[in-house]
Amino acid sequence: MAKAAAALRWLPPETAHAIALWGLQNKAIGAEFGASDAALRVRLGGLDLPHPIGLAAGFDKNAQALAGLLRLGFAFVEAGTVTPLPQAGNPRPRLFRLVQDRALINRMGFNNAGLEAFTLRLAARRRAAGIVGANIGANKDSADRIGDYLKGLAQVWPLADYVTVNISSPNTPGLRDLQAKAALEDLLSRLAQARAVLRTEHGDRPLCLKVAPDLNDGAIADICDLAAEHAMDALIVCNTSVARPPGLTSRHRAQSGGLSGRPLRTLAAHRLRDFAAALHGRVALVGVGGIESAHDVLDRLEAGAAAVQIYTAFVYQDPGFVARLVSQFSALLAAEGHASAAAAIGTRAA
Repeated sequence: MAKAAAALRWLPPETAHAIALWGLQNKAIGAEFGASDAALRVRLGGLDLPHPIGLAAGFDKNAQALAGLLRLGFAFVEAGTVTPLPQAGNPRPRLFRLVQDRALINRMGFNNAGLEAFTLRLAARRRAAGIVGANIGANKDSADRIGDYLKGLAQVWPLADYVTVNISSPNTPGLRDLQAKAALEDLLSRLAQARAVLRTEHGDRPLCLKVAPDLNDGAIADICDLAAEHAMDALIVCNTSVARPPGLTSRHRAQSGGLSGRPLRTLAAHRLRDFAAALHGRVALVGVGGIESAHDVLDRLEAGAAAVQIYTAFVYQDPGFVARLVSQFSALLAAEGHASAAAAIGTRAA
């Protein structure tokens, strides 16, 4: 598996990605992951997770390879981002490996096959295989972006185990404006109204909001207050960054788009602590950004995250990385004196 993963990295990034998805979909990549230690179990917004490590949105935009990804050992997989209508996304090239920096820059632009194809695959999945979330977004040229989120919510709600509202991609012009207080109030209030109806018809499930790392203290406070007021179950902190930290060495470092991977680790960890301090436990947190080791996982849990998501580190590793990370996290948890993963949550929160 390691040799195959290394070979893929010689191909253009999007080509390699498509081959990896095909391999996962057709069981040509990966092996069945054994059950994890009971001490690793955590609870997130009503979901019981076998351990706290999931896959972030963006890897499987069209819900093509959910079973294959879950077989690798992820506790949960977030599919999408999906928009109501299919869209091609931004012109290529739009995905860049910063190999020396262990990072990626992408400006994909919500390229996906649309809600119809996405929901057909969700409906066909074997739910017992594991927990799958749906990450919803708005079409680039939509005249009613909040309406797009409401369409997405209604379509995926009966089929997904949880739903994430993505208002933080830097690659759809104006999308991050929905994080401003007035716009976010409108969005969350309308989502709450729609959720109330969906809950009576299909039961409840966690509703999450994915936010950007490039926020000031005032924006963080507003987001936290509104998320709590409208009973959001979790904030996913955080999406990719438009900032470029000093020290990047790759020839692609000046490309526009969202930065992910190792260079985002410090900013993402600080931002998680900022949200934890502002929330005071009112809404759960999921830590994302630059996570590539068991120490990173434990750091985010101790800072207040109930779970974490990875992406870029998975891309740079082989399919066995998830199982190794879970095993290493289990050993580290015991070595640091935590009785369980759940007991570690918030032990070093600001």
